[in-house]
Formats: sequence, structure tokens, C-alpha cells
Amino acid sequence: MARLVEDVVLDTHAGVHRPRNLDWRRAAALLYGDWGTSKAYVIGLAFVAAGFSSLPIILAVCALTGLVGINYIVICRHFPDGGGVYSAAREQSRLLAVVGALLLVADLTVTAALSGWSALSYITSGAEQMTWIGFLRDHIALTTIGVLLIMGLVNYFGPKHSGSFAVALALPTALVVVFLIAMSAPHFTTRFLEPRHQSLATVWVQFVSVILALSGAESIANLTGVMKLDPGSTMEHPRVARESLKAITPVAIEVVIGTALLGWAMLSLPAVLDKTLHLTDKGAISAILGQRSEDMLRFIGEEFATATFSPAVGQIFGWIVGVVFCLLLLSAANTAIVAMIGLLYMMSRDREMPRQFRRLNGHGVPMWPLFIATGLPVVVLLFAANFTALAGLYAIGVVGAITVNVGSCTFNRTRGFTWYDRVLFAVTFVVLAFVELTLAHTKLDALQFVLAILMGGLALRAYTLKRQGLTTLTVTREVARMVTPDLAATMRPRLQEGQKIMVAARGITPVLSFALDEAQLRKATLFVLYVKEVAVYYTAAGTRLGRSNWQDDPEANAIMCSMRKLGSERGMNVVPLYAVSQDAATTIVDLAATMGIDFLVIGASQRPALVKLLRGSVATNVAQQLPESIHLLIFG
Repeated sequence: MARLVEDVVLDTHAGVHRPRNLDWRRAAALLYGDWGTSKAYVIGLAFVAAGFSSLPIILAVCALTGLVGINYIVICRHFPDGGGVYSAAREQSRLLAVVGALLLVADLTVTAALSGWSALSYITSGAEQMTWIGFLRDHIALTTIGVLLIMGLVNYFGPKHSGSFAVALALPTALVVVFLIAMSAPHFTTRFLEPRHQSLATVWVQFVSVILALSGAESIANLTGVMKLDPGSTMEHPRVARESLKAITPVAIEVVIGTALLGWAMLSLPAVLDKTLHLTDKGAISAILGQRSEDMLRFIGEEFATATFSPAVGQIFGWIVGVVFCLLLLSAANTAIVAMIGLLYMMSRDREMPRQFRRLNGHGVPMWPLFIATGLPVVVLLFAANFTALAGLYAIGVVGAITVNVGSCTFNRTRGFTWYDRVLFAVTFVVLAFVELTLAHTKLDALQFVLAILMGGLALRAYTLKRQGLTTLTVTREVARMVTPDLAATMRPRLQEGQKIMVAARGITPVLSFALDEAQLRKATLFVLYVKEVAVYYTAAGTRLGRSNWQDDPEANAIMCSMRKLGSERGMNVVPLYAVSQDAATTIVDLAATMGIDFLVIGASQRPALVKLLRGSVATNVAQQLPESIHLLIFG
């Protein structure tokens, strides 16, 4: 006689979803923690590239940033469960999704290294008289490696509220930016601006070399899966258009306007440097600005605060700017590491990366993704000659990832994009594609870096697919339709041992006898479900959910004892299931899906016609909600 399976007692809830508890304010703060840091190094790099003729380049970067922000407002509206490059490209091609994800890995790698380097620049600049700070600045690459290794060690114990630090710093950073603009605004001048000295082709190359303000868009697209729903939407039909719009708009406006105004402030510095540093020679001023390009915002704060108030206030405000941006940049580096861990783990869950990437330590952290997310930035820093060279590796990854995302959306026919959405995507795709090609042509080290990431990642994917016994075969659409899994499943015989049958009992009725016969014929395990419907469900104080027992319910007890006895006589496994619920149909569907049921048997409803009209038939509600993989038998 087959061994009886132990009783299963469950209290169920209506469906399992990721918690949507991220409101637009917190989403905006998290976005600002990534996107808002770009101005900390964009304007300095623009000056290194074009000097006092860099304002048009800064404005062009701001315009492209705004255009990308508009694109991601549309993307977030149509991808309420996550619209990052991996999710968007996967609807077009699994291979394209992996390529996009690997480009994002390249972006996150340099983001972690660049943010860490810039953070230490902001805290060590201007304090060389302190021996230990001077040592850190002279060995900034090794110091940054040490900081990243510490972050990796911290993440070994799991990211708990990893976004809270960035959220706490978002408001102070925004206030610092406002103060910087307010103090520099009276000194804005066009007197020191210079026309372009090079050809348009050279200016274009300079422009693409300082596009570092785009990566935050990918972070907000990946957050839509946990955003609070718009009013009137449901978990089954989620919408986050309003929440994502409210999160993206203020941050995009601050990044675009703030970067443009601070760039103008940088180019107006000669107006105050003759008072603060007694410099009047433009060549000497250019040399000073070039030296402070890595912490330009701190330098702007020091000089304009000195000109407005006093040298002491300038030094204090410079330290405030340095500390705030140092902490925000360190948070951005940590966020990049956490995001890379999650991305590699998700690809492993989708069987695109080795299953070893899914192995978790005792704190729930995937170990191999943690090593990779910490190790790749360290390797990049070991070979980075200086900050400018490190920044040169950055744009090719982020621009490539965003290009794949908007390009995939351009040709997506399933998400309901309008024609003007597609025009927006197409225009952005063309611009970013030219930017990516220019980067590949002019920055050989960046091209080699991203090719190394792509080759390594695709080789690892090929190895993974081979180990899983998967291969790729190209056939015509007609042949593909003939061998679809659905067609094969339709023709497959159903009389197999080890199947699971569930019968929903309302009493001792003929449907139970029919279920016993079916289970015996198919040599299947029979699950007997009794759902006790209540108007309001609560438990006594101190009693945990899930402690309800069918033995305490007289009607359920009678049914379960009878079915177990009959099943024992026939040599069958009969498993009692008992649930307390306000919605019997939803509970039946949830349990059937959770237990992996093959056949669900329910009896025709015996409710009076008026009750059916008011509450609906259980059989009808089950039929509407039941997954296609579970076969429904209605006995009457």
C-alpha cells in the first residue's frame, strides 16, 4: 500500500507579487543618487576637453540627457514590471537581452570605479597639508580599490535598505546645488566664453567624450516593478505612469538645469579668481581649472563663497560640498555593485548564466555575482592611468545599454506604443547609435574594454547553454508552428503516473467518488480541499496564521476522515487540504497553482439562483482565473 502523505494545512492569500511600496518621492531620491552625481564630474571633464569653449558641449549633453529622460518616461509607462534594457530587449531576442545586459555590466563596472575615485577626489582635494590625506590623493587608485573591497565585504552580509543612504543624501545634495547656483549667479558672465577652435567633427568627438549623465535612466526603469500603483490599477493590470512621471520629471529638470548653470558658473570663475587667488592670466586660470577638474563643484563652492563672504567661509563651504558629494558618490558606487549583483543573479535565474551564480551564502547573497561585481571595478582601476582615462571607458557601456533599450522599444509591437512614441525612440536611437559608433572609433581602450566584457559574457553564456543541453536551430515560421511546445503538449497522452488531482469538496457528494475513481485510474495523488468561507477572517491574539486545523471543523473532519479511509482501502495517497478564506474561488486557484496540480475537479454549484447572481458561481470564477496548464473538470 502506498505511504500516506502528511496532512497539509494552509491559509492562503490572493496571489503572490513583489511588494509595491516604493512611492515617487523615494524613487526620485534613488534616481537622484545615481543621476544627480553626474554633474560632479561632467563639467570638469568638459573643461578638460574644450576649455572655455565648452559651454555648447555642456548644453548639448544636457539636451541629450533631457531627451533620454523623456524616452524613459514613456518606457516606464509601458513597462510597469521593470523596463530596464534586459527586460525590454528580451521581448525581441534572448541574445539581444544578454548583449544589453552585458553592456549594462560594463556601465556599472565603470560607475563603481569612477564614483569611488571621484568621491575620494572630493574629500582629499585642497587638504594636501594633511599627510594622510595627501597620501590618499597620491595613491587614489589604490585607495579606491580598498574602498570598493570594503563595500564588497559589507555586501557579503546582504544589502539591507541599500537605497536609504542615497535617499538620506538626496535632499542635502540638492540644497548644496541650489546654494552653489545662488552664490555663483551674481557672477555669471559671458566675458570669458570662447568660440569653438576646432572643426565640427572635433567638437562632436569632444561632445561624445563627456556624455556621462545618462546611466540613471536605466536605474529608474528597473524600479517600476516595485513602485506604488496608480489609482485605479491592480496587481493583475499594473500602471505606474503617474508615479514614474512624478519621480523622473523633477530629477531630470534638476540634472539638466543644474548641470547647465554650474557649467556656466565654472566658465565664470575668472571673474572671481583675481580676487580670491589673485590670478588674472587666463592661461594660469585654465591650468588651475584643469587641476581641479575632478572636484570642480568643490572648487566652485570654495571660490564663490570666498568672493561672496570670506576665505574662511569659502573653506568651510568647500568642505561641506566635498563631504556631501563624497558620500553621495560612495553611495552611487555601492548602488552600482548591488545592481550588478542583481543583474547577474537574474540572468542566472533565466538560465543565461551558470547556475553557480544562484548559490547564496548564509545571508542570502549570491557569491559569484558578488565576487564579479567587486572584482571587475578593481581590475579596471588597476589599469586606469588617470581619472580622464577612467571616464573614457564609461560612456560606451551606458550609451550602448540605452541604445539597445530604446532600439528594442522602437520595434516592439506588443506594448501598445503610439506612432509618436516610436518616432521619439527612433530619433533617440539614431543619435545614440552615432554616439556609440564615434566612441568605438575614437576610444580604442573603451572599445577593447566593452568587447572584453561582451566576449567574456557571451562565452560564459555559450558554456552555460552547452552544459544545460540547449542548442539553437533556425527553421521557417511554418515549421516552428508545427513543433511549438503547446502543440506537443496538446497531443501528449494524459494517463501518466505521479500526476496530481485536486477535488474541491463542499460536502460528501458524488464529485468525491468521481475524483477517487480518476485518481485510481491515473495512479495519481488526490488532494481533497475544503475551503471554509468567512466574511471577515481574523485570529486570536498570539495565534499565528496557518494554524487552522481541519480536525477542528466538524464538516471538514467528516469529509477528510471518509476520504482518507476510502483512499487507504484503494491503496491511494489522499492529502487533506484545509483553508480559511473570504474568496473560495481565488483560494482554489492559488492552491492548485502552488501545489502543481494537473487536474482540478469541482462540483456544479448548488447555491440558489439569487446567491449565484450576487456572488457568482465558484465554478465560473475558477474557470476564469485558472492557469491554462491546469485542466478543469466540472462534475454535475
